[in-house]
Amino acid sequence: MIRVVLEYLLPLILPAAVYLAWTWIVGKRPRGPGDPVAWYQGPWFWVILAGFVLLAAALGVTAFKSGGSPEGTYVPPRVEGGRIVPGQIK
Repeated sequence: MIRVVLEYLLPLILPAAVYLAWTWIVGKRPRGPGDPVAWYQGPWFWVILAGFVLLAAALGVTAFKSGGSPEGTYVPPRVEGGRIVPGQIK
């Protein structure tokens, strides 16, 4: 479960969380004529796009950094002594 959160949800949600935190911090100080507007009028297209770019980068890094050798042999999961031995590439 933690792998799903770190690889998929965190990169997708992180830009929105950073943007919302920034607008919350900026919203606490006195507003002037050049200050940004409310959070719901912000650059949501770019925030969502940044989330998808981070998600694609995380998936790419995971694809290239993990897994077995392409020349290896896949050994499927099996039961040994009443325990399930997960599949692996040898």
